[in-house]
Amino acid sequence: MDHHDDSLHHVRITAHGETAGIDIDGTRVDPRAVDAYTITQIAGEHSHVVLHVTERGSTQWSGMSRISVADAPDPGQAAAIFLEAVDPEALEGAALSRPDLGTEPYSLTKAMLTQLGEWARGL
Repeated sequence: MDHHDDSLHHVRITAHGETAGIDIDGTRVDPRAVDAYTITQIAGEHSHVVLHVTERGSTQWSGMSRISVADAPDPGQAAAIFLEAVDPEALEGAALSRPDLGTEPYSLTKAMLTQLGEWARGL
Protein backbone atom coordinates (compact mmCIF):
# COMPACT_ATOMS: atom_id res chain seq x y z
CA MET A 1 0.00 0.00 0.00
CA ASP A 2 1.37 3.44 -0.91
CA HIS A 3 0.71 6.54 1.15
CA HIS A 4 0.51 9.70 -0.94
CA ASP A 5 0.57 13.32 0.23
CA ASP A 6 -0.36 15.94 -2.41
CA SER A 7 0.87 18.87 -0.30
CA LEU A 8 4.39 20.19 -0.90
CA HIS A 9 7.14 19.65 1.64
CA HIS A 10 10.70 20.91 1.82
CA VAL A 11 13.01 17.93 1.41
CA ARG A 12 16.79 17.89 1.85
CA ILE A 13 18.74 14.76 1.00
CA THR A 14 22.46 14.65 1.71
CA ALA A 15 24.08 11.48 0.37
CA HIS A 16 27.50 10.31 1.53
CA GLY A 17 28.51 7.11 -0.23
CA GLU A 18 26.12 4.36 0.88
CA THR A 19 24.31 6.48 3.48
CA ALA A 20 22.00 9.47 3.18
CA GLY A 21 20.51 12.00 5.55
CA ILE A 22 16.89 12.86 4.74
CA ASP A 23 15.11 15.87 6.25
CA ILE A 24 11.43 16.61 5.58
CA ASP A 25 10.25 20.09 6.56
CA GLY A 26 13.35 20.40 8.76
CA THR A 27 12.81 17.10 10.59
CA ARG A 28 15.41 14.35 10.21
CA VAL A 29 14.03 10.98 9.06
CA ASP A 30 15.48 8.02 10.96
CA PRO A 31 17.94 6.50 8.42
CA ARG A 32 17.08 2.99 9.63
CA ALA A 33 13.48 3.57 8.48
CA VAL A 34 14.36 4.18 4.81
CA ASP A 35 15.72 1.40 2.61
CA ALA A 36 15.85 3.51 -0.57
CA TYR A 37 14.53 6.69 -2.11
CA THR A 38 13.84 7.92 -5.63
CA ILE A 39 13.51 11.45 -6.92
CA THR A 40 11.76 12.24 -10.20
CA GLN A 41 11.02 15.58 -11.76
CA ILE A 42 9.28 16.68 -14.93
CA ALA A 43 10.38 20.02 -16.36
CA GLY A 44 8.22 22.83 -15.01
CA GLU A 45 6.80 20.74 -12.15
CA HIS A 46 7.82 20.11 -8.56
CA SER A 47 9.85 16.98 -7.92
CA HIS A 48 8.36 13.79 -6.50
CA VAL A 49 10.25 11.90 -3.78
CA VAL A 50 9.36 8.31 -2.96
CA LEU A 51 10.74 6.90 0.30
CA HIS A 52 10.96 3.10 0.37
CA VAL A 53 10.60 2.20 4.03
CA THR A 54 12.36 -0.74 5.65
CA GLU A 55 10.71 -3.54 7.69
CA ARG A 56 14.39 -3.12 8.93
CA GLY A 57 31.57 11.09 -2.95
CA SER A 58 28.92 13.42 -1.42
CA THR A 59 25.85 14.86 -3.14
CA GLN A 60 22.98 17.00 -1.93
CA TRP A 61 19.44 17.72 -3.13
CA SER A 62 17.08 20.29 -1.66
CA GLY A 63 13.76 21.74 -2.84
CA MET A 64 9.96 21.62 -2.61
CA SER A 65 8.58 18.17 -3.34
CA ARG A 66 5.56 15.88 -3.20
CA ILE A 67 6.29 12.86 -1.01
CA SER A 68 5.07 9.26 -1.20
CA VAL A 69 6.05 6.49 1.17
CA ALA A 70 6.11 3.05 -0.44
CA ASP A 71 5.63 0.00 1.76
CA ALA A 72 7.89 -2.98 1.23
CA PRO A 73 6.19 -5.44 -1.15
CA ASP A 74 4.76 -8.65 0.28
CA PRO A 75 7.21 -11.41 -0.74
CA GLY A 76 4.56 -14.15 -0.47
CA GLN A 77 3.52 -14.19 -4.13
CA ALA A 78 7.11 -14.23 -5.39
CA ALA A 79 8.01 -16.99 -2.92
CA ALA A 80 5.00 -19.07 -4.02
CA ILE A 81 5.97 -18.76 -7.70
CA PHE A 82 9.57 -19.69 -6.90
CA LEU A 83 8.59 -22.73 -4.82
CA GLU A 84 6.13 -23.97 -7.45
CA ALA A 85 8.98 -23.99 -9.99
CA VAL A 86 11.30 -26.13 -7.82
CA ASP A 87 11.86 -29.68 -9.05
CA PRO A 88 11.51 -31.89 -5.92
CA GLU A 89 13.95 -34.48 -7.25
CA ALA A 90 16.58 -31.82 -7.99
CA LEU A 91 16.07 -30.26 -4.55
CA GLU A 92 16.44 -33.59 -2.74
CA GLY A 93 19.55 -34.47 -4.76
CA ALA A 94 21.16 -31.09 -4.16
CA ALA A 95 20.38 -31.22 -0.43
CA LEU A 96 21.75 -34.76 -0.05
CA SER A 97 24.95 -33.72 -1.90
CA ARG A 98 25.64 -30.71 0.33
CA PRO A 99 28.93 -30.92 2.24
CA ASP A 100 27.24 -29.26 5.24
CA LEU A 101 24.50 -31.94 5.50
CA GLY A 102 24.50 -33.12 9.08
CA THR A 103 23.23 -36.23 10.81
CA GLU A 104 21.18 -34.61 13.56
CA PRO A 105 17.36 -34.55 13.44
CA TYR A 106 15.92 -32.30 10.71
CA SER A 107 19.33 -31.91 9.01
CA LEU A 108 17.83 -32.83 5.63
CA THR A 109 15.12 -30.19 6.07
CA LYS A 110 17.77 -27.63 7.05
CA ALA A 111 19.85 -28.57 4.00
CA MET A 112 16.80 -28.21 1.73
CA LEU A 113 15.95 -24.78 3.16
CA THR A 114 19.58 -23.67 2.79
CA GLN A 115 19.60 -24.94 -0.81
CA LEU A 116 16.33 -23.14 -1.62
CA GLY A 117 17.75 -19.91 -0.17
CA GLU A 118 20.87 -20.23 -2.31
CA TRP A 119 18.81 -20.91 -5.45
CA ALA A 120 16.58 -17.92 -4.64
CA ARG A 121 19.69 -15.70 -4.45
CA GLY A 122 21.02 -17.14 -7.70
CA LEU A 123 23.92 -19.01 -6.07
